[in-house]
Amino acid sequence: MRVEPAVPSAVLAAVRAPLEASGAERADAPLLQPLNLLLDLAGEAMRARLFVVQAEGGAESCLRPDFTVAIARQHIESNRAAGLYWYQGAAFRASSGADRPEEFVQIGLEMFSPGGGGVEAADAEIAGLAWRAAAAGGRDDLSLWLGDVALFGAFVESLDLPESLSGRLKRVAGRPRLLWAELSRTGETTGDSAGTLSGLLAGLSETQAGALLEEVWALAGVEPVGGRGPAEIAARLVRKAEAAQAPALTQLQADAVRAFMAIDDEPAYAFARMRELAGANDGALKAALSGWEQRLIDLALVAPADRTRFTPALGHAFDYYDGLTFEVRSAALGADLPVAVGGRYDGLLARLGGAGQARAVGCMVRPWRAWTGAEG
Repeated sequence: MRVEPAVPSAVLAAVRAPLEASGAERADAPLLQPLNLLLDLAGEAMRARLFVVQAEGGAESCLRPDFTVAIARQHIESNRAAGLYWYQGAAFRASSGADRPEEFVQIGLEMFSPGGGGVEAADAEIAGLAWRAAAAGGRDDLSLWLGDVALFGAFVESLDLPESLSGRLKRVAGRPRLLWAELSRTGETTGDSAGTLSGLLAGLSETQAGALLEEVWALAGVEPVGGRGPAEIAARLVRKAEAAQAPALTQLQADAVRAFMAIDDEPAYAFARMRELAGANDGALKAALSGWEQRLIDLALVAPADRTRFTPALGHAFDYYDGLTFEVRSAALGADLPVAVGGRYDGLLARLGGAGQARAVGCMVRPWRAWTGAEG
């Protein structure tokens, strides 16, 4: 395993200082995390980037690739309505690049609230903290890149698509690979999966589909591996069948979506372009864009406006973000090696068993990349 070089203690302290000064309490996360949970949140494609561990006869786990999910689970278990936590520790992700470290240090902060207003202010506060922490490493070539997963959903609504197609696009908003696959279906007629196993499972309840799949396994003498149960696999097959049967975008609609995702400009120009591309039903998009005015005002107090850009396609390895996303980038390191990342992930809390109205936003800084002595 390739280990990231050590960062001077003074740099670690400087990067950490803005997060500690926020009043957050220290948190930690177990080194081993449940594999299936992370795959459900990030998609099966993430497996190749995880270090999988399995004791004989036990469930599969993986070395901690990230702190967010683990700290969110701990917060939910604490039964607190609100919480603010900072962390520092090693994370692990497999890499095919010979020069990429697979063990590296993260310093981050997670903010949880019971719901209600204040979303814009909290978003700006966390993005601002990430900027200050990244800048504390000494770099003077930083820029702040902003995005918002929710804006894509509002844009899709403006196009007045069939409900099934609109829902599919919204679900894959944070997964570029799946989104481009949907765009590649442009102009297709509805498929027919009735003769496939996924088609046979479609229309059944999750329990019924799981029971049927388990019966097929028993008849075929198949023993499942990898820790995934029949209900979980059946649910994925059903989604595959639904995808094949769903209506496709027209060429005009697909072009509008591609143009929306290609936006990359100063925020004011980016938002103007979104309004130009929107369909007639643009009320939700206008409301979402109005919320960005306050975020930008607050962020301008921390990050220079001339170093701020907006792109709706901004996403991260984990696709649980459902609102604001951001990256702090270094011109020397490039877009593939962000110094800091973060965003809003309200929906993750509900998926982990938290209250439906709970809210969450967080950030993570790579101190090695923030340090002026680092090369990548």
